[in-house]
Amino acid sequence: MSSIITSKWYFDFISPFAYLQLAQFSKLPNNLKITPVPVVFAGLLKHWGQLGPAEIPSKRRFVYRFFKWQAAQNGLPFTMPPKHPYNPLPSLRLCVAAGAGIDQVTAIFNLIYGEGLQPDSAEGIEAMARAVSINDHASILSNEKVKQSLHANTEMAIAEGVFGVPTFTVRSELFWGSDATEMMQDYIKDSELFETTEMKRISNMPMGLIRP
Repeated sequence: MSSIITSKWYFDFISPFAYLQLAQFSKLPNNLKITPVPVVFAGLLKHWGQLGPAEIPSKRRFVYRFFKWQAAQNGLPFTMPPKHPYNPLPSLRLCVAAGAGIDQVTAIFNLIYGEGLQPDSAEGIEAMARAVSINDHASILSNEKVKQSLHANTEMAIAEGVFGVPTFTVRSELFWGSDATEMMQDYIKDSELFETTEMKRISNMPMGLIRP
C-alpha cells in the first residue's frame, strides 16, 4: 500500500483555473491527501508586485477564451459570471466558515463557473451560503475570526513562496496552475525529479538581467 502524501491546494474562487483543476482531482493518485486552503489572490499579487491576468487587456481576452475552450475539452460546464474580476471575499469567507472541505469548495465553484453566478451580488452570496449550509451569512461575512483565518491562510501561502493560484504544495515543492498537474504527478512518482544536474542548475540560475 502506498504511503500517504500530504499536500495543500491554495486557491481563490476568482480563478477559473482553480475550477478547472478541481474538476480533475478524481484523476489524482489515491494516496494524495489534499487540504484545500482558500487565500486572497490579491494579497499574493500585492506581496510579489504582480498584476493580475485580468489587468492586462490582451491577456484577459486570451485567458477568458482559454477557460471556455479548456472546459469544453474536459466536458465541464462553464459560464463566466456577468462581471469578472469581482470581489471574492464573500465566497472565500463563506468557504472558510463552512470548513473549506472539498465538498464546500466544489459547491461554490460550481455555482460561480458552472452556473455563471455573480458571487459578489446579494443573490450570489445567498446562493453560496445555502450551498454550504450557512444560515446567517451576514454575520459570517463580518466575523473577525473568519477574516483572520483567511488572512493567516494567505500569509502561510506567501511564506511557502506561493505566487499564484491555484498552487499545490507537495514536500515543499510548488506546482502552479492547472497545467502543472501532470508535473506534480510525476514528482509524486519520482521524488528525485528535481535532483538531476540540469534541474539543480536551472533551479539556482543567477538573474542575467534585472529591470530597473
